[in-house]
Amino acid sequence: MHYSQQEKYELIQLVEQSDLGVIRTLRELKINKTTFYNWYSAYSKQGYEGLARKPSKRQGSWNRINELDRDKVVEIALEKPELSPREVAWYITDTYSYYISESSVYRILKSNGLISVPSFRIMSASDSFHDKTTQVNQMWQTDFTYFKIYGWGWYYLSTVLDDYSRFIVNWKLCSTMKAEDVKNTLDEAILATEVPESNRPRLLSDNGSCYISHELAAYLQVKKMKHVRGRPLHPQTQGKIERYHRSMKNVVKLDNYFSPEQLERKLKEFVEYYNYKRYHESLQNLTPAEVYYGKGQLKLKQRNQTKIKTLKARKKQYHKFNLN
Repeated sequence: MHYSQQEKYELIQLVEQSDLGVIRTLRELKINKTTFYNWYSAYSKQGYEGLARKPSKRQGSWNRINELDRDKVVEIALEKPELSPREVAWYITDTYSYYISESSVYRILKSNGLISVPSFRIMSASDSFHDKTTQVNQMWQTDFTYFKIYGWGWYYLSTVLDDYSRFIVNWKLCSTMKAEDVKNTLDEAILATEVPESNRPRLLSDNGSCYISHELAAYLQVKKMKHVRGRPLHPQTQGKIERYHRSMKNVVKLDNYFSPEQLERKLKEFVEYYNYKRYHESLQNLTPAEVYYGKGQLKLKQRNQTKIKTLKARKKQYHKFNLN
């Protein structure tokens, strides 16, 4: 059986994230150990590109990207260094109505010395919950993370994330980490989304003291929200919000903050970027806002039309130059 480049990459992720050990995981996946280590060696040396099947030698291809477009890819990557090759590909498709694959962008940037290590994000083992959601506002994940502000001490960020779309519904910077802070964050989330009382989302949290308190339980009962708590050390619990907090802190903690107001401004800036601009790999490279507000299918349709149009133009250009 031949596996695609993406399938090899996803299998490597599964093995890396597994708690069972490499050999047992490969046995469960029915993957030959030698085959897997050949993939892993190629991935370690060349990144995602190393997982591609070796192309047959031929004179040229109608689908080859011309030099002007290759230069444009490099120009955009230099202008927006925060974007990964995957994000650059979809940024070009959406902004310039010109389709280019993720692997093509990766190869172009690598050939220009702009990639030194694999830039594809490794997903957390806890990125899914056993009861998968099928629509927005069906389940919200919530959690706290913390920051130290010079001269002020520790502050705690309470976040509510929509499980289906990964959209940040609400966040609140707090001086404590109590049930009252959770209640205030949820009150604002309910007000912002206007979810009806008859169809409130489930709330998924860990087993922190503020989440298992009688105070929060009474509040959720009044708000008609079912509370689901993840099992300790279970890999499929609050993976999405934990991953979000890690990604957010990787950016926000690059700066020092000397007041809560400074930190809040940076958090607001990041949430805006994450919700409305960041292409999310697990959302078919849509933004959380596009999925949350129901615009995702239209965007995917537009992308498919752009791809068809671009490939037709490349083929026409190829035949034009090769028949003359």
